[in-house]
Amino acid sequence: MKLKAHWQILLSLILATLMGLLFRSLGKEPGLAADFVNGVIATCEVVGTLFLNLLKMIIVPLVVSSVIAGITSLHGVKGFGRLLSKTAGFYALTSLLAICIGLALVNLIQPGLVDGAPNEDIRAAFESHEPTAAEQKKVAEAQVTGTEQQGLFDQLSGFFIRMIPTNVVSAASGGQMLGLIFFSLLFAITMTQLPLPKVSPLRDLFVALNEVMIKLTQGIMSLAPIGVYALIVPVVYATGGGLFLSLGKYFFTVLLALGLHMFVIMPIVIRVLAGVNPLDHFRAMRTALLTAFSTASSSATLPVTMRCVQENAGVSKGTASFTLPLGATVNMDGTALYECVAVIFVAQVMGFELSMAAQIMVVISALLTSVGVAGIPSASLVAIMIILTSTNIPGAETAIIALLAVDRLLDMSRTAVNVWGDSCCALVIAKSEGEKVLQN
Repeated sequence: MKLKAHWQILLSLILATLMGLLFRSLGKEPGLAADFVNGVIATCEVVGTLFLNLLKMIIVPLVVSSVIAGITSLHGVKGFGRLLSKTAGFYALTSLLAICIGLALVNLIQPGLVDGAPNEDIRAAFESHEPTAAEQKKVAEAQVTGTEQQGLFDQLSGFFIRMIPTNVVSAASGGQMLGLIFFSLLFAITMTQLPLPKVSPLRDLFVALNEVMIKLTQGIMSLAPIGVYALIVPVVYATGGGLFLSLGKYFFTVLLALGLHMFVIMPIVIRVLAGVNPLDHFRAMRTALLTAFSTASSSATLPVTMRCVQENAGVSKGTASFTLPLGATVNMDGTALYECVAVIFVAQVMGFELSMAAQIMVVISALLTSVGVAGIPSASLVAIMIILTSTNIPGAETAIIALLAVDRLLDMSRTAVNVWGDSCCALVIAKSEGEKVLQN
């Protein structure tokens, strides 16, 4: 019997976890077993990279065609303005709710403190952690970005500057999705201002392109179980160690905050605003959520998210094509929550007192920086470094390197929260536009 896609992916996650744990026990001692394990891990990394590249390959044509086809199906700029205001308002509200949950829990649980004092064991772990070459490179890149973007005004102005690309082709090739979406929106709006006979051939072209990209997405997703397995095995194999145990309280705080936002706050939101059963929406989005968790990339998951929202949740192509590409770029509920918790946790461990005003600034900074975070694994490192730099918290570099050691599972979890938030927005906006969602 052929299993459904989400069951195939879930089975791949389970098998990959078991295999990764087995490889950890076999690869400890040098010899043939260790050589075999290293060879398998290297092969999995190649296969996983190929699968991610396939997903990333279709992002640009899918986003451009879906945005243009979706906007041109609307009736003029008035419909666009209504959708934009609703979508932006929803994204801002849910991101702020997520940050406030993280802020409340990190102050309540205080994972960086022991009996009101900084946790010296974690600080020692920060200082003793030997960074890998990849970790050093990520921190160096984040330091440059943090130095260049100090201050809220610079962060906000930088966001608007990145929104308007000087070269659309370079924006597409460089993965600057915000600029690409902005151009696609302007292009589609301009098309709606011209007589239909003049633009109908061009509109039909983008509609056809969008159909082709959807079909291609279905083909690539048929390889998802293999890709997910290859991505997870190296993660499980590399995860673990004393530092992970030292950061257990911090790890639990982040996961608890993400869980509250995903399983409590957002279900209440869609129940109240869309009038649908949250369990039905979870079932509709399970393939996309598992893909987001395994890839840790909201951008790579975008094709799957669009497919689930349209085919399973019943959201129209026009609404999904507008809200989801925009959400994958600017709506990062899980990332914003994580940034807030991570920054205050580092401050607690380093004994740096953050006043209520300073914590409010952290909330605002997390809200702004999360908008510009790329939808790729560990991209929030840059945003965390920006906030740490602006608040003058000492020991930022060693703390960031240590947090990277346990970041992968948290990254996978917050990506699933990001994708869930995008899908909830599409559902709420569709319901507000009079669409019949989740009718099947």
